[in-house]
Amino acid sequence: MLRQYELVERVKAYDPDANEDLLNRAYVFSMRAHGSQLRASGDPYFSHPIEVAGILTGLKLDDETIATGILHDTIEDTVATQEEINRLFGPSVGRLVDGVTKLSRIEAQTDSERQAENLRKFLLAMSTDIRVLLVKLADRLHNMRTLRHIKSEEKRRRIARETMDIYAPLAERIGMYGFMDELQELAFAELEPEAHEMITSRLEKLRTSGGDTVARIASGIKLVLSQKGIDAEVMGREKRPYSIWRKMQGRQMTFEALSDVMAFRVIVDDEAECYRALGVVHGRWPMVFGRFKDFISATKRNGYKSIHTTVMHNENARIEVQIRTQRMHEEAENGLAAHWAYKQGGDGASAREAYPWLDDLLEILHDAATPEELLENARMAMFQDQVFVFTPKGALYQLPRDSTPVDFAYAVHSDLGDSCVGAKVNGRVVPLRTRLSNGDQVEILRSKQAAPDPAWEGFVASAKARSAIRRHVRNKALQESHAMGHKLLDSLAIRLKIALGEDVLGPALGRLKLADRAALELAMARGNLSDAQVSEALVPGSTAGQKPRRKRGKPGPAAVSIHGLTPGVAFDLAPCCHPIPGDRIVGIRHAGQPITVHTIDCAVLADESGEWLEVSWGEETDGAIARIAVVVHNQTGALASLTASLAAHNANIVNLALKHRDREFHTDVIDIEVEDLKHLTGILAALRNVNAIVSAERMRG
Repeated sequence: MLRQYELVERVKAYDPDANEDLLNRAYVFSMRAHGSQLRASGDPYFSHPIEVAGILTGLKLDDETIATGILHDTIEDTVATQEEINRLFGPSVGRLVDGVTKLSRIEAQTDSERQAENLRKFLLAMSTDIRVLLVKLADRLHNMRTLRHIKSEEKRRRIARETMDIYAPLAERIGMYGFMDELQELAFAELEPEAHEMITSRLEKLRTSGGDTVARIASGIKLVLSQKGIDAEVMGREKRPYSIWRKMQGRQMTFEALSDVMAFRVIVDDEAECYRALGVVHGRWPMVFGRFKDFISATKRNGYKSIHTTVMHNENARIEVQIRTQRMHEEAENGLAAHWAYKQGGDGASAREAYPWLDDLLEILHDAATPEELLENARMAMFQDQVFVFTPKGALYQLPRDSTPVDFAYAVHSDLGDSCVGAKVNGRVVPLRTRLSNGDQVEILRSKQAAPDPAWEGFVASAKARSAIRRHVRNKALQESHAMGHKLLDSLAIRLKIALGEDVLGPALGRLKLADRAALELAMARGNLSDAQVSEALVPGSTAGQKPRRKRGKPGPAAVSIHGLTPGVAFDLAPCCHPIPGDRIVGIRHAGQPITVHTIDCAVLADESGEWLEVSWGEETDGAIARIAVVVHNQTGALASLTASLAAHNANIVNLALKHRDREFHTDVIDIEVEDLKHLTGILAALRNVNAIVSAERMRG
């Protein structure tokens, strides 16, 4: 454990102006506060915050951050209070300690709702001052180094899984690859002990049989570069067991089949030397196709810069070579912490400017409707490989692998995603579900009248796009529900022959324990309140002596006119009968579910247990999808004749499936967009007049 003077000397070595008094007072306060507390290892608990502070000095962080490391457990684990920390060490240190204290509670949660709430605090604290995350990462790193002392295997595995899922990805996100590598390695050893032991022993055998292969190859690379006048530092290492295991899993390969278990870093003076060194390496050893990445030209979103290439070395082994400058190397190891050292400090705003993904995480936090969704989207946002694409003006965006133009649109701006109607990739119009590739140029086509399609959620790859689509669907559902509830309440008032003034609504809302009319309408639309319950609340005694209303009764005084039914949101058009405007329809309502609209003659209605609603098509509809079955002669050009007839009558094909085929005929089931029943009737009549078509009928189910 670092002694008091040793810790101060470490900080003063890189920051001569550091507040020595602040560090000394924090050291003494923390030692006294933790007193005789012990860790699972039996060591004094006080040793832990001091080791955390020591890790932070290795990152050359400012005195306030070091003091926070020393004090970070005092509020959580001692009788010290937030007010006491603020008074003794100032509001800045107090705010940082408070932020880390809230983050520490993540470790103790097993329930998803409480864990999500702590993750929410985590993200908010990070956005205010990113140093909170730096302290927490150092805290987690020291805890993982001493994890073996915890007796409970279940607790060790929970901490290791949380490290792998949350902390290692966050370290990667802020470019702290040194922290990320060690956190992943320690978690891997706990979560997959057999795999870790197997890979470690195989690496040891390679060292024994091959001698000092890494040092020999490194000196060879250095010699080749020096012969071309490039002064470089070359460092070699075996890849970490977790990195090897992940590659084995991803490629479904055995350890023996892997040929690139060694990596080398070439450190040169400046950026121009990086490219010169690359030319020398490629000139001496053949490059492995598809394994070259230039992160200097296309910097990673976390600020990482380096050139990566893989070559086939003389010893018939693939080796990975990373070429970078000294500053690039320091930033690759320490990421944001190195940025802090170069910039001499900063705050949450500057961190958010340097790391725009923080704003994306905050947007995900805002959009998430449930704890599970927050955890899912946050992990999804942090655990992703990337693809690099460009705007038409040449701006570079980094997206998750398998991203689509929709993901790109939301990455640029949420409004662009919401108004997206199409896309051009490299100048060609493509479907929105098209997967983007490195180097693609993407242009988004937009419309002011457009809105996100719920179906997008099925193919987007980014958490930001997914959360925005879900937010739109929820908002649309809420709007539709309010509109439906408004009409249901007005219809009920007409049947009761009352005016919905404050003198009637006020007492009714009190009886139903609802805040306002909007809450009442929403409860009615969602089926949480029946007509009888609302009638009794509006006019007490109005349902006395009445028989229960039959589900399929006669129409009331006014049917509910539903304008612009929106499938998949507040209303669903039943897939069993495919109703279209012009059909006689009925709505079925189940509590907590969207209303389902059926044709009045739908076969499933006989067994329907939900509440029946009298609905009708509004004056303005966007049409619907009808399903037809067409029997066609099995001859050349028959399908072309069918599609030509549909196109001539403005019927867009949504889906087409071959239902049955023999030597003479085949039956096609086709879903088509139609305006209304009259439009469908005209289409069917036209199809029946096509020589190649035997029959064309509307299909149910």
